[in-house]
Amino acid sequence: MPFGRQRKEFPSHLWTQCPTCGEMLFNKQLVRNHNVCTKCDHHFRLGARERIELLVDKGSFTEHDTELTSGDPLGFSDQKPYPVRIQQSQAKSGEKDAAICGTAMIDENAVELAVMDFDFMGGSMGSVVGEKLTRAAERALANRTPLLIVSSSGGARMQEGTLSLMQMAKILGALHRLDEAGLPYFSILTDPTTGGVLASFASLGDIIFAEPNALVGFSGARVTSETIGEKLPKGFQRAEFVLEHGFIDQVVPRAQLRDRIAYFLNAFRPSARDLRWSL
Repeated sequence: MPFGRQRKEFPSHLWTQCPTCGEMLFNKQLVRNHNVCTKCDHHFRLGARERIELLVDKGSFTEHDTELTSGDPLGFSDQKPYPVRIQQSQAKSGEKDAAICGTAMIDENAVELAVMDFDFMGGSMGSVVGEKLTRAAERALANRTPLLIVSSSGGARMQEGTLSLMQMAKILGALHRLDEAGLPYFSILTDPTTGGVLASFASLGDIIFAEPNALVGFSGARVTSETIGEKLPKGFQRAEFVLEHGFIDQVVPRAQLRDRIAYFLNAFRPSARDLRWSL
């Protein structure tokens, strides 16, 4: 830098630097592009409400189970008591817990939609998330509509201990009943989808989509490598690598995701003579 010249500063409330290409992005333009870098297509994380708006037909989303909030069954406290963490997360995210569920239309197809919110305690799965997702699956079964779950999570919520792990079995039971009824379940993996969420319902979609370069893995790269005693290739927990190894079905850019989901919903839609979805 020439002597006497000051480094140009970009106000953080106006600009965001892309972590992939280094481009300085005007925040308003970034929002208009659904939080995707206009230069290199890096996919920033997207809030749950913004995700719903992007996916569903305008004005069609009806939210359910808004009254559910987490208790403190274990009296858990680390650096802070668990109820304090809940209150702080509610204030930060504007949500009562880490999942938003409701009924919506996608290209005029009725669906049950559940979207996890990473801004609420890292999208961690506690009893409320488990109950909300289970109820969403049960509504899909009762109304004979497809179920879509958008995952963004660090895994099970440690502050609820074994109770959070039990949600895996509860949700899977509801998904099994959905499968027996021949109703579609689409799983959408976003950055990040890890831990018990990946190890359970996120991996069981009839079709599994992922956003580009999304982190998809059970545990951290170092822990995984040390556990199996092997040096793993760079990027082995990214969506593209996982796709190449058959774990997911498609990697879909955010701008195309709604149309791609609509394509499969229309392809599976029952005919007028047949009430069963064609899976």
